[in-house]
Amino acid sequence: QVQLVESGGAMVQAGGSLRLSCTASGRTFNPYIMGWFRQAPGKEREFVAAIRWSGGSTIYTDSVKDRFAISRDTAKNTVYLQMNSLEPEDTGVYYCGARFGALSWSVTWTKIPARYDYWGQGTQVTVSS
Repeated sequence: QVQLVESGGAMVQAGGSLRLSCTASGRTFNPYIMGWFRQAPGKEREFVAAIRWSGGSTIYTDSVKDRFAISRDTAKNTVYLQMNSLEPEDTGVYYCGARFGALSWSVTWTKIPARYDYWGQGTQVTVSS
């Protein structure tokens, strides 16, 4: 079993920055992909970014591509999401997910929540205008 714990969510003004963290514990942690998703009230869970644990390749949804950066520290079993130039539309609960099997490396596949094996409990990000 794997436990994922997100942290770093807060309320910020538009234009501000936050860094989210997601730390894993449990079994030997060597996922294929770690992803960040977000969910606004009344909406479906939405893909934000993903990173390949080995090698560190990254992929983003278009709306955050020039503002957010995903990274990982394999020694700490932690994945980060640096969020800059935040907009009210970025408001939501942010979740990290882990997938342990190989997956085609494209937004088409990494954006599907059902492809992930484990999820954290989420951390709230609220961006005020």
